[in-house]
Amino acid sequence: MTQKELNYVEDALGHEKEMQTICTDLASQISDSDLKSFVQTLANEHTDSFSKFYSLINK
Repeated sequence: MTQKELNYVEDALGHEKEMQTICTDLASQISDSDLKSFVQTLANEHTDSFSKFYSLINK
């Protein structure tokens, strides 16, 4: 993997982690169960994306 590709993956990891944190925090503040579930689903998707990007640098 080139340095440019590694930098991209590192940036993507940071963005995914930040979005996961934001969504999790927001979900904890939402009282509407449907909206809370939707935002938690988004958090889970960002967690999955983080894992996929992370696996790229651990091969």
